[in-house]
Amino acid sequence: MKNSTVAELVARSNALGSDPKITNYAGGNTSAKGTDIDPVTGEPVELLWVKGSGGDLGTLTESGLAVLRLDRIRALENIYPGLDREDEMVDAFAYCLHGSGGAAPSIDTAMHSLVDAPHVDHLHPDAGISIATAKDGEKLTETIFGGTVVWVDWRRPGFQLGLDIAAIKQKSPDAIGCILGGHGITAWGDTSAKCEENSRWIIDTAQAYIDAEGSESPFGAPVATNAPLAEDERRTKAAALAATIRGIASHDKPMVGHFTDDARVLEFLSSTNAPKLAALGTSCPDHFLRTKVKPLLLDLPANASIEKSIERLKELHAEYRKDYTAYYDKFATDDSPAIRGADPLIVLIPGVGMFSYGANKQTARVAGEFYVNAINVMRGAEAISTYAPISDAEKFNIEYWALEEAKLQRMPKPKSHATRVALVTGAASGIGKAIATRLAADGACVIIADLDLEKAQAAAAEIGNTDVAIGLKVNVTDAEAIERMVQDAVLAFGGIDIVVNNAGVSLSKSLLETTEKDWDFQHDIMAKGSFLVSKATAPVLIEQAMGGDVIYISSKNAVFAGPNNIAYSASKADQAHQVRLLAVELGEHGVKVNGINPDGVVRGSGIFSSGWGANRAKTYGVEEEDLGKFYAQRTILKREVLPENVANAVSVLTGPDLSHTTGLHIPVDAGVAAAFLR
Repeated sequence: MKNSTVAELVARSNALGSDPKITNYAGGNTSAKGTDIDPVTGEPVELLWVKGSGGDLGTLTESGLAVLRLDRIRALENIYPGLDREDEMVDAFAYCLHGSGGAAPSIDTAMHSLVDAPHVDHLHPDAGISIATAKDGEKLTETIFGGTVVWVDWRRPGFQLGLDIAAIKQKSPDAIGCILGGHGITAWGDTSAKCEENSRWIIDTAQAYIDAEGSESPFGAPVATNAPLAEDERRTKAAALAATIRGIASHDKPMVGHFTDDARVLEFLSSTNAPKLAALGTSCPDHFLRTKVKPLLLDLPANASIEKSIERLKELHAEYRKDYTAYYDKFATDDSPAIRGADPLIVLIPGVGMFSYGANKQTARVAGEFYVNAINVMRGAEAISTYAPISDAEKFNIEYWALEEAKLQRMPKPKSHATRVALVTGAASGIGKAIATRLAADGACVIIADLDLEKAQAAAAEIGNTDVAIGLKVNVTDAEAIERMVQDAVLAFGGIDIVVNNAGVSLSKSLLETTEKDWDFQHDIMAKGSFLVSKATAPVLIEQAMGGDVIYISSKNAVFAGPNNIAYSASKADQAHQVRLLAVELGEHGVKVNGINPDGVVRGSGIFSSGWGANRAKTYGVEEEDLGKFYAQRTILKREVLPENVANAVSVLTGPDLSHTTGLHIPVDAGVAAAFLR
C-alpha cells in the first residue's frame, strides 16, 4: 500500500511546482517526515522523503524522492567538521539512505532533516526573492511579517545553513518560515496542507506588500528610444541578429538558442535603470547558474541598424569575455574547476527582446525563463527598496562550487548531434521525415519544413515537443516564403547548423511526352528550390562561424540514364553539381556540402505514392505493389532501400566521424553498378 505521507508530499510538490509565481523549473525542494516499516526488522522506522538532486517539483513523482533514515541523517550533526569542510557532509548522505533506488540527495537535504517540522518547503518565488535581495531585507521582513517569518542572513546552501534555520526556528516557535537572504524562502508545517498553506501565505503576503507599497516605476522612467518596436519589426530584427548572437554565445562551445519578446523583458529594456540593474547580475543561485552572473546588454537604441548592432555586439562580446575572465581569475583558487567558458548566456536587445542559450533547447528556454524571474525580482526589490544581490565572490563560490562541478560531471555524455539545429525540407513524410527523426534521435533540434503545414506539425509532434522539433510551412520555389521559414527557424532555435535539401517531386515521362511546363515544374522544386534554400541559409551558417553541413538528397538518376524521366533526372543532375559548386564556395567558412544518391525508396515515399510509382511500375512491367521488390532484385546487394537507410547516411555525413569530408556523393541504392561514381 502506498505511503500516504509520500502521496501527500508528491501532490503538494506538484501543486507548488506548477505555479510559476512560486518557484521556477527544477528550483526549490520539498520534504516530509514520517514512518514506514523497515523490511529487514519489520519494525517502524522514521524516514525523511525529500526531492532529489536536479528534480522538478511540478513533475515530481515518487521515484524522484530521496529516502533517508531520519535518525542517521540527524546524527551527522555529531560529526559535522565545521563550515570549512561542510561539503564533506554530502558524501555522508549516502550512508543515511533507506532502501535502494530513489533519487540522489541534494545539497538542501540537511536543511530538511535538521528543521524540526514534519513538512518543509524551500522555494524560489519572485516576491520572496525580492525581499531577500532588497538592501534592507531584514528590516522589511520584520515590517511585512512581524515575527511570523524570520530573516536568515545569506549563506551558501549546505549543512551550516540547515543548522542556522533549525536554530532560528527553535528560537522563534511562532514562526512559520523564513526569508533566506539573497536566495528564497523556507516554510514548514505540522501537516502537508499546512506547510503548503504557509508557503503560499508568505509569497502572497510579500507580493501584496510590494503591490501596495511599491513604487509605480521601479525601473525608472521609460527611455523613448528604447521603446519596443512593432511586433513584425522586432521579430525581423531579432532574426537578422540571431546568427551573430548565437556565434557570440557559442565562441567557446556550441549552444542552442531561444528568443522571447515577453512584455516584461521589453518593459525592462526600455527603462532608465536597465543598464545599471543588468550589470548587478542575478542573485538566487538557481538564477545565475542558468544565466551566468550577468547578461550582455546591447547599448544602442531600438532603431539602430542591423549593421551597427552587429558591430557593437561583437565589441561588447570582447569586453564581456575580458570581464568574465577577470571575474574568474579574481576569485579562483588552486582547487577551482577550470573556467567553463567566457561567453554570455543571456543577450538583451532593447526594443527587440532577449536571446538565451544552453546545451539544448530546453536549457536555453529555461535560462530565459530564469532571467524573466530575475527581472521580476529586480522590479520587486527596486519597488520597495534597492536591489542588492549577493557579492560576486559568493556568486563565484556557487558557480564554481566543487559540488556543482561534480553534478555537471555526472551528466550523460552528449549525443553526436547535440547542440546542432537541422532544417529538413519536404520532411512531413518519407525520406525527409526519416532524416528528421534520425537527427532528433542523435540529439539535434529539427525543423520539419513542408508545403503542408498541418502534416509538418504532425510529423514534428511525433518526434517530440517543441524543444525538439517544430513544423513550418514552406514553398521551396518561393524565395520570400523561404526567408520567412528561415526567420522562424532561427527564432525557434537560435540558428541553423544542418540544411537538408530533400523537397522533391517526380514526373515519369519520355522526352516526347514531357512538356515545357513539366520541365519547369520539376526544376523549380528541386534544382531551383535547393538553390534558393541553400542561398537563404548560407548567410546564417557563415555568420554563426560554427561551420555546418548542407546535404542534397539527389538520386541515382543524377548519374544513371534511365528511361522516361528526363525532367526528373536532369534536375537531380543539377542538384548533384550544386553539391560540388557549394562545397568549393562554402568550404572557407567551415561548411561541408555533400550529397546522397538514393534509389528505389518506395516504402513511405510521398513521390512514389503520388503517381511516380505507378508510372515506374508500368515502365518496368511490374505491379506497383511489387515495385520495391523489383528495385531490390536489380541491385548488387538484393536489398530494398528504405527511408531510414538514407537517414543513416545523413547522420554519418553530418556527424563527428566525417568532419573532413566535403563534395562527396554517397550512393544509398543497394548497389547499382551503372550508377557507380567515376
